[in-house]
Amino acid sequence: MGERFGFLDVALVAYYSWFHSFETLGNFSIEAECPKLISWAKRCMQKESVSKSLADPKKVYEYVVELKKRLGVE
Repeated sequence: MGERFGFLDVALVAYYSWFHSFETLGNFSIEAECPKLISWAKRCMQKESVSKSLADPKKVYEYVVELKKRLGVE
């Protein structure tokens, strides 16, 4: 995200809600591997319209865990 919030920002920032799940289930740190990606996402989340429209990462994680149980993937 530069001076303006563009189409690419809109398309990619939605994945930020899933980062906690990826990190927890994959046992790695996205911030350690891709620090620029995390700093970009945090800048995007400072916009009120973005932070209010995205799902809570902890709720996404709970959904993924429940989905894994239903599918028998553990």
